[in-house]
Amino acid sequence: MGQPTIVVMEWDQTGQELLEQALRVLAEDVIGFPIQFLRYDLSLENRRKTQNQVVYDAAQAMKQHKYGLKAATITPEAKGDVGSPNAILRKEINGTVIVRTGRRIPGVAPPVGVFSPISVVRMAVDDAYGAKEWRETVDGDEWSYRTEKISRKVCRGVAEYAFQHAKRLKAKVFGGPKFTVSPVYEGMFKEELDAAAKRYPEVEYEPQLIDATYALLLVRAGEPLVIPALNRDGDCLSDLVLQMFGSIAGSESILLALDEAWQPQVVMAEAPHGTAPNLFGKNVANPMAMILAGACLLGYHDDRKCQLASRAIYEATLEAVMAGVRTADLGGGASTTEFTDEVIRRVKTKLEVWSTLGESV
Repeated sequence: MGQPTIVVMEWDQTGQELLEQALRVLAEDVIGFPIQFLRYDLSLENRRKTQNQVVYDAAQAMKQHKYGLKAATITPEAKGDVGSPNAILRKEINGTVIVRTGRRIPGVAPPVGVFSPISVVRMAVDDAYGAKEWRETVDGDEWSYRTEKISRKVCRGVAEYAFQHAKRLKAKVFGGPKFTVSPVYEGMFKEELDAAAKRYPEVEYEPQLIDATYALLLVRAGEPLVIPALNRDGDCLSDLVLQMFGSIAGSESILLALDEAWQPQVVMAEAPHGTAPNLFGKNVANPMAMILAGACLLGYHDDRKCQLASRAIYEATLEAVMAGVRTADLGGGASTTEFTDEVIRRVKTKLEVWSTLGESV
């Protein structure tokens, strides 16, 4: 295998600070092999300056090299501005699936008694996002309308990947859309989930309506779950699930573009949180999610050295927390850079020990 290449998309506020910590962990003197980083400035200023051309360029680079690592960026609210870079990236790489996995953070007591991983596999496109909206005056009142859409192809991709993911995690596919209220629209997604269940008979499948899914999450803490969801449902659900484990900064977010065999063709990793402007420049934000995003990209690579480095980073990050090196959101006093320093120290140690046992990168 050749040298891995990762398209790096920077930069807004605290998002850039955390991205730089992830890149420190991916340095050659840490993981033992070089990675080529192709860096694109996705700052709000540069997106405005280039009229989003830099975003399109980054998307094309990801399609060529397969892997992307993105910092949190600002989406301006004003109509007619440059809009959301994530929306452009998803469209250009044909990213249709987002995966976020809540997992227990060792040594940190979660707000609720969860301890098995919970993955939310959601649509990355369509549904309430990008829907046509308008208002009309009717009998002296104002009515608002929204026209949403989903496609069977995207429904099938999310369903297929949910069952693939559950098979790897030895988890149950749990939940689903509100198909009883919306048998035509949401029913299409339910049809594809049922069909995927037949293709994966070894994966346990327990369909639930989305409201029941929320209600039952707190009493299903003892088993690993994969929850397939529509775009809007999954967006809300994934934030809840991550916070159930103690911090929204405790896990990575993955955008996938799938090929015709429903396998990842392009993988873009980022933190699930935003730019945190109130933390900018203070060196106190939690870099866990960005560090794990980098580790996740290596895990998707076929090269064994990448997979070993991925495992080392995951373990080192969680072990650092377990050892008491924690940022303020997890009840500790470590700075952003101090936490990363500890992760780097542990990654180096792991890879050195593994090399003596014949597991060298």
